[in-house]
Amino acid sequence: MSDFTVSPLIEADRGWLCDFIAEHWDEGFIVTRGAKHFPASLEGFAARRGDAVVGVITYRFNPPGVEIVTLNSVLPDRGVGTALIDAVRPIARAKGVPVWLITTNDNLRALRFYQKRGFTLKALHRNALEVSRTLKPIETIGLDGIPLRDEIDLELADP
Repeated sequence: MSDFTVSPLIEADRGWLCDFIAEHWDEGFIVTRGAKHFPASLEGFAARRGDAVVGVITYRFNPPGVEIVTLNSVLPDRGVGTALIDAVRPIARAKGVPVWLITTNDNLRALRFYQKRGFTLKALHRNALEVSRTLKPIETIGLDGIPLRDEIDLELADP
């Protein structure tokens, strides 16, 4: 039994969501494939424990399917991330499209997390962060001292 609830983001959530995104992503936007994305303006779900937000997922409709733009949990290993993904799955299923996302080559925790939930590696975009660095300061050394350079697409083909 989880000690949190998941509900769709509503317009009244946009204020705190801007702060939440900036806190977890260093700025109010993220960059993938050389383009800026503003997650606080996207559709999504929030996980709450009482009045406290313990996780957020944002997504957009972007061919070839429903793209998860951000996923954050402040309660690691408690099922928050999985519950948020599970909230997006029926949206993709209703449209007959996959759920997909982009992460970076250094994010081994994310690669483990998503693959354990049925995502498969779809594509590697070598040196994609060279272009992204023209739009946002991005370190050259990432998590665990791994050179940060590539973007990886993961897909959940049967949401």
